[in-house]
Amino acid sequence: MISDCNTGQTVGQLKGHSGHIMAVYADSDDIIASGSSDNTVRLWDLRSQRCIDAIATGDSCVASVCVNSAGNMLASGHEDGGCMIYDITAGRTLQLFKPHTMDCRSVRFSPDNNFLLTGSYDTSIIMMDMRKNLETRIPPYSVVAHHRDKVIQCRWHPSLLAFLSSSADRTVSLWAPDY
Repeated sequence: MISDCNTGQTVGQLKGHSGHIMAVYADSDDIIASGSSDNTVRLWDLRSQRCIDAIATGDSCVASVCVNSAGNMLASGHEDGGCMIYDITAGRTLQLFKPHTMDCRSVRFSPDNNFLLTGSYDTSIIMMDMRKNLETRIPPYSVVAHHRDKVIQCRWHPSLLAFLSSSADRTVSLWAPDY
């Protein structure tokens, strides 16, 4: 459902997924992304209330989705520990790979779009360098942090290369990795 926040009135509905919606991402633009248990990510234009792209992500439920600040790249995290990097402008998947051993529940681009942060139920937080040629190989990545239990969410600081993570271990941690 699309609602007018000022009036509370329903103004539309986005239909297209055949499974449960597991993730939604919206920024300041009129485009939103949704991920589903039907193993797809959909891009929606809120002005026309239409699906503008349906992206197959493999054989696993989409648990997290995000779009970079330039609006040209999308990342998704999946319940099998996999991730997808998709070029929105070209309309094609650049990478589909598996950096985690359990559900990837959080994917987020850094404010400068140079890094992708992923958090997983395997307790790890991984950072990937997005400045490399994404068409020829999986971007370099490394584990930059761990929790004692499942990682639930990761969020970048708006202006620093630092991030917060929350966990099922009942902690929220602020991390400032060495670059």
